[in-house]
Amino acid sequence: MDLTPLVRLRRAALRRPAVLVAAGPGATRVRLAVERELPRRGWPTAHGPADADLLVVAGDPGTGHAEWAAGVWDAMGAPRARVAVGAAERVADALDEAHRALLAACRATGGGHPTVERRPQEPGRGSDLTAHRRRSPGAGPQHGRTGHEEHTGHGTSGVAGAAMAERADDRDGLRLDRLHLPLGPVLPDWPAGLVLRLALQGDVIQRAAVETPPPSAHHTRPAYWDEPWLRALRGETVSRGAAARRLCAAHLDSLGRLLAVAGWGDAAARARSVRDAALTDTPAAELPPLVDALARRVRRSRVLRRSTAGLGVLTGARAVAAGATGPALTATEDGHGDVYGRLLAWLAGAERASAESADARPLNGPGARTGPRGALDGPCPPSRALLDLLPALLDGAEFAGARLIVASLDPDLDGLVTSAAGSADGTEVRGG
Repeated sequence: MDLTPLVRLRRAALRRPAVLVAAGPGATRVRLAVERELPRRGWPTAHGPADADLLVVAGDPGTGHAEWAAGVWDAMGAPRARVAVGAAERVADALDEAHRALLAACRATGGGHPTVERRPQEPGRGSDLTAHRRRSPGAGPQHGRTGHEEHTGHGTSGVAGAAMAERADDRDGLRLDRLHLPLGPVLPDWPAGLVLRLALQGDVIQRAAVETPPPSAHHTRPAYWDEPWLRALRGETVSRGAAARRLCAAHLDSLGRLLAVAGWGDAAARARSVRDAALTDTPAAELPPLVDALARRVRRSRVLRRSTAGLGVLTGARAVAAGATGPALTATEDGHGDVYGRLLAWLAGAERASAESADARPLNGPGARTGPRGALDGPCPPSRALLDLLPALLDGAEFAGARLIVASLDPDLDGLVTSAAGSADGTEVRGG
């Protein structure tokens, strides 16, 4: 069989490589830079190692970060390339270097193979290894569900590591297999660094445990989303407009991740586009119409509401007991303590923040102590409460809804692992 046409198709496909972004905790700034750059180049996002041509490791990898990144790399088929980026300013150059390494690897392997079986994975790696085969050469990049009519998928792929089963009683007293399954930390639209240890019987979660990385000397910059308020608490002068833009962008970032997990790719891309407008030099007067148009589109979706309402219900009493102070608590006060209610809280918060983006007054008073996920002057970062709430919200939920529940809280682990000064820069490229 003459493989020349397949080789040519494979090489043509690599002109727009599918990119898997593996973001570590403390690397939000780098992740955002990568997410801005990929659409500009027309490069699609991969949904797992089996779909990926390029692996972009965002942030300065510590020991644990490097371990799971290596597991993802091992699961990618040739030709492949990876790059570790430690600074947002280096993203464009790093992607250029990685693309050159990928094309060189393609030439060295004669264009790659039509399909590549998944490589064996060591137990406990915690990386996304559910897909068994790469796409055929010449097939377009696999974008997954991007149509609004396809909200019904909840992102159930992405389970990592080796599953183990045992016998246990289910809720009806029957002896059924209980499957132990880790989820994370390398998943698209997933809180960076988070690992969930799930015990499943059938498709029902019987128990969930949260694992987070410890504070690390590798992550020395303040949490990106909380930075304006942390600076104000230190006595620095920060305008209310600057904080409002960061708040608007943070809520839109969380919204985009939730919409992507729900399967509405077009709206997720729009949310990220408006997020980027809030973070750049877009005139303050132009920001509210962009946010309002997105909010109207999302609120009109009956499919989105049906697929998220009643899922992951959080009561006000439980939120207060856990110390939640941000949108998760606000959603319960508005009478919507479920996934859809938290989505609405983000939309309302983004609308208010966009309207305040031109306020030049200094950030002070109660507003100076509350960031996107809650109060920053408490004994723990606000995302600590969100992580504490997760196991109870997941207990008894169907596995298909687990990622939606996580995405609706969107805990920011940057605040758990970072301290208060600068960050190291670095770029490392590898092809294979």
